[in-house]
Amino acid sequence: MHKVLIENAIFHAYHGVFEEETIVGGKFEVNIEMETDFSKSAKTDELAGTIDYSAVYRLVEQEMKVPSKLIEHVGQRIVDALYEKFSSIQFIRLKISKLNPPIKATIEKVSIVIEE
Repeated sequence: MHKVLIENAIFHAYHGVFEEETIVGGKFEVNIEMETDFSKSAKTDELAGTIDYSAVYRLVEQEMKVPSKLIEHVGQRIVDALYEKFSSIQFIRLKISKLNPPIKATIEKVSIVIEE
C-alpha cells in the first residue's frame, strides 16, 4: 500500500460556534493521509496512476471556504468529497486543527481526526 500526504496546510476560515468566529475567522491546519496504489505512476512517471495532490488541495480549499459551526462537519464534508472525486483512495486519515481557539486558556490548537 502507498500513501499520499498533505501536511500542515493552513487556511483562514470562518468556522465556529461563536459569532465572532464567523465574522473575524481564524486559522486552521489540515493534514490528510490517503492510502492508494500508485505503483503504476511509480513505474511510468505519469500523474494518471496516482492522486493529484494539487487537486486534493483545491478540494480542501473549497470546503474550507464553506462556513460551519463545527470542524467535525467540515472534516466529514472533506472526506466525503475526496472519496467521491478519487475512486482509488482506499483509506483516509484527516486531521483538522483550529489554531488559537477562543477558549479562556492557553491552548495552541484543538483538533479532530476522522479515519475511514
